[in-house]
Amino acid sequence: MIQLHNVSMSYQAESAALTDVTLKIPKGDFVFLTGQSGAGKSTLLKLIYAELSPTRGQVIIDGANVTRLSRKEIPYLRRSIGVVFQDYKLLPNRTVLENVAITLEVLGWGKRDIGKKVYHILKSMGLEDKVNSTPLRLSGGEQQRVALARALVNDPKILIADEPTGNLDDENKEQILSIFKEANIRGTTVVVATHDRRVIENSHRRVIRLEKGRMVEVPDVQN
Repeated sequence: MIQLHNVSMSYQAESAALTDVTLKIPKGDFVFLTGQSGAGKSTLLKLIYAELSPTRGQVIIDGANVTRLSRKEIPYLRRSIGVVFQDYKLLPNRTVLENVAITLEVLGWGKRDIGKKVYHILKSMGLEDKVNSTPLRLSGGEQQRVALARALVNDPKILIADEPTGNLDDENKEQILSIFKEANIRGTTVVVATHDRRVIENSHRRVIRLEKGRMVEVPDVQN
């Protein structure tokens, strides 16, 4: 599902964000990507959803070689990828319902079908009473669940998240991780970047570690 072959990424000639990373994440896998700040986690995620193109190497997502896609083809690739950003990126002047509906509007869904699908996923996340609220009226945990609902509403093949539990208390962390696990059970390939060791240790999932842009550790999947 996700393959990187000898991938390097440099923002400047003298500064390498990733160096010679080779990685394979099979369909239906659940992976944690970890490492200290600046290790290259966010860069790797951006390569997966084609916000960046590698300086060297190949990135293959769901059979498509991202490095060979034209700008017009990239949006079609992203339709199968749900992304949860570290700062949520919710539109402050739109309601919760409108923020989540955007994903389906882009895909050309009809208004009635959008309403049903959005309400269903918000209800599954305990947000049915927040549909008409704006993001600034929500708690951090609620905003994160809205961001997750937006990423999952079209049942993506891949879900990637950048530090999704960073500013949450333990109760909200558990709730967010439960949503990831449920999506994975339904067949979505999940990649979560985090530096939270407790989250990683308690989840018993495959861990990919980056250190100064290099992949230094790939433990076996724990059961």
